Amino acid sequence: MPRTVFCSYEQRDTEGLDFAPWPGELGQRVFASIGKGAWAKWLAHQTMLINENRLSPMNPEHRKFLQGEMEKFLFGGGAEKPAGYLPAAEPDPSAGADST
Repeated sequence: MPRTVFCSYEQRDTEGLDFAPWPGELGQRVFASIGKGAWAKWLAHQTMLINENRLSPMNPEHRKFLQGEMEKFLFGGGAEKPAGYLPAAEPDPSAGADST
């Protein structure tokens, strides 16, 4: 039976994570109060931050930045998209349609 938590990000009861995804106190806080859906959204946001800002998870300064952004994203405080970020254009569903 899945573990249920009240997700601070989604503000509702949801399925909890299977393990603490980050070391230390922050990892325990995430484990106790963040659901799987919110964690998946964070991972997508983190990937964007790494790619757009050319971060290396091996660099201690970059890890510290990502940790701060994770706290802002999951627990409030307004994590932002990188400067100049433009989302990929949505494909036009009519572009491939046959007009005959």
